[in-house]
Amino acid sequence: MQVRSPRVRFWGSVLLGGLGLQLAGITGAGAAGNGAGHPSEAIFILQIILLIAVGRGLGEIMQRFGQPSVMGELLAGLVLGPSIFGVLWPEAQSAIFPANPEQKALINGLAQVGVLLLLLLTGMETDLKLVRKVGKAAFAISIAGIVVPFLCGFTLGQFLPESLLPHPEQRLVASLFLGTALSISSVKIVAVVVREMHFMRRDVGQIIVATAVIDDTIGWVIIAVIFSLASRGQLDMMSVTQALLGTLAFLAVSFTVGRRLVFKLIRWANDTLVSSAAVITVILLLMCCMALITHWIGVHTVLGAFVAGVLVGESPILTKQIDERLRGLITSLFMPIFFGLAGLSADLSVLKDPKLLFLTALLVLIASIGKFGGAYVGGALGGLNRRESFALASGMNARGSTEVIIATIGLSMGVLSQNLFTMIVAMAIITTMAMPPMLRAALKRLPLEKAEKERLEREEFEEKGFVANLERLLLAVDESANARFASRIAGLIAGARGIPTTVLHLGPQAKAQEKRRTDEESHESTVKNAAKVSADIEKEDGEPVREIDVTTRSRQK
Repeated sequence: MQVRSPRVRFWGSVLLGGLGLQLAGITGAGAAGNGAGHPSEAIFILQIILLIAVGRGLGEIMQRFGQPSVMGELLAGLVLGPSIFGVLWPEAQSAIFPANPEQKALINGLAQVGVLLLLLLTGMETDLKLVRKVGKAAFAISIAGIVVPFLCGFTLGQFLPESLLPHPEQRLVASLFLGTALSISSVKIVAVVVREMHFMRRDVGQIIVATAVIDDTIGWVIIAVIFSLASRGQLDMMSVTQALLGTLAFLAVSFTVGRRLVFKLIRWANDTLVSSAAVITVILLLMCCMALITHWIGVHTVLGAFVAGVLVGESPILTKQIDERLRGLITSLFMPIFFGLAGLSADLSVLKDPKLLFLTALLVLIASIGKFGGAYVGGALGGLNRRESFALASGMNARGSTEVIIATIGLSMGVLSQNLFTMIVAMAIITTMAMPPMLRAALKRLPLEKAEKERLEREEFEEKGFVANLERLLLAVDESANARFASRIAGLIAGARGIPTTVLHLGPQAKAQEKRRTDEESHESTVKNAAKVSADIEKEDGEPVREIDVTTRSRQK
């Protein structure tokens, strides 16, 4: 047995005593703040420190056990909340996380921004190209995987005790929220697990991720309509129709005119502004503007943030550096705070009530059977065999971050009660933690077909080449024949992967050449024509490639 020295014991006592004094001071400050009605900046900063430190620490531990890090961030809230910290040291817990509205408004405001950024990140991870590639099977699976658990959750909501509903007269809206929470999979968690297992390029892996993408997209449209219904408090077909038509119009404009506008804005920021953070600033402004548009048409702001993320993710100018910087800000700051606060809002101690514990177990069972059964049936309808359908159903059962966001929206709107919110969070945690081992076991039993093996080997060979690491081509040209040959080669390279290209005209004829860029003989036309040929070859292999972006620049000698 190791015996600590008196010096170690002394400094340990000093540190513990100092921590006690700090908490005592915070308790006093919190009490004074509560009485005066003024929020404390010190408490706000301490809340951020604890949520980030504990959330990231538990997230690291969860990843070492094969679980997504978001589960650690959600568990951090449970640890710091009334479920654990509030039981062990209630005075300190209520001092650090006081219940007065002024103090809660500070951290809640940061969390609301985090919700929009999370949906922006989810949209950026939405691979529409993958959805188009396996669209038929994925759509059939997604529809079946949404309808069955939605009906199960809606039916359960109709029979819930009135004590679980904050407004029993709005049972319909609560049932719709519950049905949505049970039917949507978390594309982020599904994609992470499939990627970690190196199944992202496998056929079944692509179908699983594409189905989760469609699930998420349909889910946020449903949430947008339900939000409009919940804000009015009653079923008004005129308002619901208006919200639905407004949502469809928003989506139609966003994926036509809005797509081109987003591409042009990002390219303008990247090529014109000198600041290193210019593109990120434009992306954040786009997210906020589209969130406001969805708010003005009467649906929730999360739909605007999600669609903005989809459009930004498809932009050909979005480099890995910009993507990583934006992703790092969201995952390191806003995710731990939002999911930590969601865990803080859930009090698992209420599950000591046998009735609530039984209802929570029933909720988990219905959610799992409904989603698993719906996805399995959808897989069979989509042409998958038994093993592939089982793997698909195992992957789609993860709720995770998506359900927590949906439940948080319902709680903030007063549609869900505190106990029902806790039950949904518990369901999200249990189904998400059960998904990775089930999916790993199911994927390991899938044999590799000959055609699939040949495709994977070809893609692996292509990834090792220098073209796979290119983000943008710079083509310097003059009026020589060699320059035209180089334009042809650049177009073939760019078209295969949709790489944006900048054509830099050199020499005394640079300005004249720039004016002729729309002519058939220009270097820009040569690049685009060659890119179309290369893209058509890729389409024959089953992977559509978007039209490349060509920018013209000139420089005099």
